Amino acid sequence: MPDHQSPITVLIVDDHPLIREGIAAVVGGYDDITVVGEASNGLEAIRLYRTTQPDVTLMDVQMPELNGIGAISSIISEFPQACIAVLTTYRGDVRALQAIKAGARGYLLKSTLRHELIETIRALASGKHRFPPEIAAELAASINQNGLSNRETQVLRHVADGLSNKETAFALAIGEDTVKGHLRTIMDKLGAHNRTHAVTIGIQRGIIDLPQ
Repeated sequence: MPDHQSPITVLIVDDHPLIREGIAAVVGGYDDITVVGEASNGLEAIRLYRTTQPDVTLMDVQMPELNGIGAISSIISEFPQACIAVLTTYRGDVRALQAIKAGARGYLLKSTLRHELIETIRALASGKHRFPPEIAAELAASINQNGLSNRETQVLRHVADGLSNKETAFALAIGEDTVKGHLRTIMDKLGAHNRTHAVTIGIQRGIIDLPQ
């Protein structure tokens, strides 16, 4: 926990410069908070954390080289008391849930209001967790109601890669009718109108990654 006589030190990790600059600009308006570093990927985040050891880290989940989940796991394995808040664009992002399981103590949407950002930083610095109730509810829903099974995730990933039902069936060594059944279940769980919509939702929520 930081010395209350000193500014709260913050490390910002995001692969989009405008996001980092925006957060830094907001934080710069408060005397009790100061940015001590900015990183554009998980590997940079780990290196900067070691040198700056900030009071609070704001961590994006989807980044090149090493994503936020991997960075959080590495940082917390080395610094168990690290206070990290995950940054995400989408509500109900499965990656954000994974980041929380990896040890993140807070959750922030990138569209969050200025006062919410500052309140979260201060709360984390004082040793508290910060998960807005509506976000916690949506994260729970993403597991309990909208979570896909491992097989369903595999099917969705193949669909995202452009495979037909027949090709997906061959790749997974299952019947084509089974693939169709999985797709119906996937669309029902995700509230998708069609397979393309299901892929879009899957990518947004972090269930699958963008096709290579």
